[in-house]
Amino acid sequence: MAAFAHWTAIALYIATTIVAARALARAQQPDRKLLLGLLAGALATHAISLAQTLFSSAGYRFDLLAMLSLITWVVNLLLLILAVNRPLTLLILIFAPLGALTELTASHTWGGVTPHQQLSSGIAIHALLSISAYSLLTLATLQAIYLYYLNQQLHNHRPVGAMRLLPPLQSMESLLFGLIAFGQLLLTASLITGFIFVGNLFEQGPLHKTVLSLLAWVLYSILLWGHWQWGWRGNTAVRWTLCAFAALMLAYFGSKLVIEVILQRG
Repeated sequence: MAAFAHWTAIALYIATTIVAARALARAQQPDRKLLLGLLAGALATHAISLAQTLFSSAGYRFDLLAMLSLITWVVNLLLLILAVNRPLTLLILIFAPLGALTELTASHTWGGVTPHQQLSSGIAIHALLSISAYSLLTLATLQAIYLYYLNQQLHNHRPVGAMRLLPPLQSMESLLFGLIAFGQLLLTASLITGFIFVGNLFEQGPLHKTVLSLLAWVLYSILLWGHWQWGWRGNTAVRWTLCAFAALMLAYFGSKLVIEVILQRG
């Protein structure tokens, strides 16, 4: 079953790529039902194969290839949802082949990967959620920086050539907030599973990471609320995204600095 799902996912991702590429080459809209149907099938079979990859009888996998496969699956799922009402053919053309490539490499690790066997299922799920949330919110931050650059070019009446190939700016902003919303959902689940399965979140060592993660969660929540209630977008959204991501980055990488340098506990 896993092998069938694996190769079916790759074949459907490739078929999705071909349909999107043919439509763009002819400068016309693709058959939307065909394109999204192929992508939905690829995502369904990729999910089956990915579950076998991440949670095998040998243990849990958190290596780079497995995580890239997970992240491309989440991004393609987001594109599928957004593409129902928006022209995102170019972005599908970019990420569908990445889905095929990461699925292939995650399942065929020629260098060999040693799964983690000593973790409880709760800790493993918490780790997967944390990595997924951080990865998606990293993509959202890169998207925000790129949107800031495009806005500056438009403001100065210097549109860049790449803009002719990309979806409308409004669709790109929808992708940004979709990434943030998905990332926030995963971050919420990560925090909840952390409180349930990790028993020392408020001890002195992990305390900085916990507080900064909660701060990032609050900032992302304010940004999403501001966008949906007051229409925040453009540079306002970029600033909030960067501030929230800075707190999240400090949560993941700054706690070691605080403990070993500031508190001189190294």
